[in-house]
Amino acid sequence: MQILTDRGADFSNEQLEQLDVIFAPLLIILDDKTYRSGVDIQPDEFYALLSSSESLPTTSLPSAGEFAEIYREMAKTDPDILSIHISSGLSGTSSAAQIGAEMVPEAEVTVVDTKTLSGAEGWQVEAAFKAIKAGWSKEKITDFLKQVSDATELLYTLSDLKYLIHGGRISHIKGLLAQALNIKPIIGVEKVLGKYEQFGQARTFSRAVSHIVDLIAKQHEPGTALRVQIMHAANPVGAEALREQIDKLFDVEWLPTSPIAPVLGAHTGPTLVGCVFAPQSLFAALP
Repeated sequence: MQILTDRGADFSNEQLEQLDVIFAPLLIILDDKTYRSGVDIQPDEFYALLSSSESLPTTSLPSAGEFAEIYREMAKTDPDILSIHISSGLSGTSSAAQIGAEMVPEAEVTVVDTKTLSGAEGWQVEAAFKAIKAGWSKEKITDFLKQVSDATELLYTLSDLKYLIHGGRISHIKGLLAQALNIKPIIGVEKVLGKYEQFGQARTFSRAVSHIVDLIAKQHEPGTALRVQIMHAANPVGAEALREQIDKLFDVEWLPTSPIAPVLGAHTGPTLVGCVFAPQSLFAALP
């Protein structure tokens, strides 16, 4: 069994070294140039370019035909494919993957809509890879991925809302008002449609970071054993502040901090700090 995912999934370098998965390309257009996220441009390069550019980036996803080409090539090695993708509530990627799969009858493709993105999507990919190595059936793997999806949360905050507003990821008027009032939102992904949802706000970035920790504590008692991964978009100081506050309250199994993929950062800008978290016990079944 093989795994196809997309560049909307975030991984640390340490995680990537242990994974054998194929990535469908997601594209960024900035200053009239097109880049394949994570291939032609890496996070550090992208955020430096974004900070110096007067333009705002746009993104695009593979067509169904491009997915079909990938599946045909993969099927030459093994026709059994798990295709694990960014939330359908935030991108048309999983829909294009499904249509592409129907164009390749020689491949046995199961498309998984993670209903999330970034590190939370990456956790599902990582879990699937470990489960395949352990010899799990596809049905057992997809059932487990649903458990991971249900139990895993993603929260982030950011200082500059112009990228979210430009990308249409938040209400234009609401976003403009928040920008004018210098409000820092705390944003997550709801479970039903996999769309962004605001879970709170703060007047300063440091308070927004603290509010993320408060929200975690509402779901899990202080001292709970949690699996946590910090992600950031060229904001290592904010990332460290969030890590320190979480570490004070919980018994944490830390995954290596991960940069936010360029194709995601195109919609958030270079100030984002966030985390993925879930009970440690959830992953006890994995080898």
